[in-house]
Amino acid sequence: MNTNKLWSADFIKICLSSFFLFFSFYTLATALSVYVTNGLGGSDTQAGLSMTVFVIASVLLRPFAGQLMSRYGERKIVVISLLLFLLFSIAYLGVFGYAMLLLVRFFHGGTFAIATTSTNTTAIGIIPEHRKGEGISYFSLFMSLAMVIGPFVGLTITTHGGYTAMFALCAVCSLIAFILGASTKRLPATKQPLAQAKSKLNWRDLIEKKAVPIAFSGFVVAFAYSGLVTFMSVFAHEQAIDQYASYFFVCFGIMIVLPRPIVGKLLDRVGEHVIVYPSIAIFAIGMLLLSQAHSPALLLISGAVIGLGYGALLPCFQTIAVLAAPPHRRGLATATFYLLFDLGYGIGSYTLGSLASGYGYSVMYVLCAIIIAFSSVIYFVLHHKRKKITAAAEEPVYVSP
Repeated sequence: MNTNKLWSADFIKICLSSFFLFFSFYTLATALSVYVTNGLGGSDTQAGLSMTVFVIASVLLRPFAGQLMSRYGERKIVVISLLLFLLFSIAYLGVFGYAMLLLVRFFHGGTFAIATTSTNTTAIGIIPEHRKGEGISYFSLFMSLAMVIGPFVGLTITTHGGYTAMFALCAVCSLIAFILGASTKRLPATKQPLAQAKSKLNWRDLIEKKAVPIAFSGFVVAFAYSGLVTFMSVFAHEQAIDQYASYFFVCFGIMIVLPRPIVGKLLDRVGEHVIVYPSIAIFAIGMLLLSQAHSPALLLISGAVIGLGYGALLPCFQTIAVLAAPPHRRGLATATFYLLFDLGYGIGSYTLGSLASGYGYSVMYVLCAIIIAFSSVIYFVLHHKRKKITAAAEEPVYVSP
């Protein structure tokens, strides 16, 4: 077996499974705010709450994903979580009110958390050790493609086909994700020893502390990013350029996809700092442009700039989290990173929705840009500076005879 091979059949299948899983998520995430405000007659705060409830469930269950994989095996958890995600995707077709929507969102969020963690862990185990940065970058590229196509399709299909068609499409995509994930047979042998897996559960079984510093940086970025996914379509409608909202995500996605192969190779060769700081700056500038996007041209330009910054930043953060942990705890590292990312996303959706109701979306996006810029300080203090200190401490001291 060629251990240097990246694009194996199983890696391709788990990448495609992740694509359809996130496609369903982003289609719902973007179109649901319009569904709540227009279809159910809710407010902006209620639209944000529909995302927050989803994320609360993710935060509650994601820490247990790594432990479940250790105890019962990755394959079983991948199959069960994707099946449950499919069932709750179908449940949207039976929603008849806002309260029921929140209930479905809660259970859907829990299954999403476990499904994304288990498929991420599977992909990371398949990637050759010396190509982790490149492999994770390509894997996250499929998530990014879903991030592009999902909102575009979601907004288009709700405009021309209605909400039922949108929910049906998400159910079909969830079915494809389940079939592809269940057919992936080559899973990494990184389980905990049996005695350890059956020992009494404590917080170390739920959180990988070495991933916490970079995960906190992800929390700050996700807080600001939630305002983009949850409210961009409503913002475009307010500016009377809502017909261009779906094309915003196309520009956003193109600039995520184009530089991704270069980002992955740079990450393995020159290190993360060279990528992270410029990406944060570009991401913040893009949010500032979006806050002033009163014309279609500026809206699309802001989408491209945001895509370039965010698209390079996320795989860097995820790779740092994974490589910080020992091989047998990389599932926990992935879960820890997305736990804080989800928490930031959920708190951001509700908080920014309340802010937008009082001060408007332009002010909200200016605040998002400031928060993103501040994440560079968090990154420097919690990761860059600590890594520099650790490297200095490990440097051998030579004493002359």
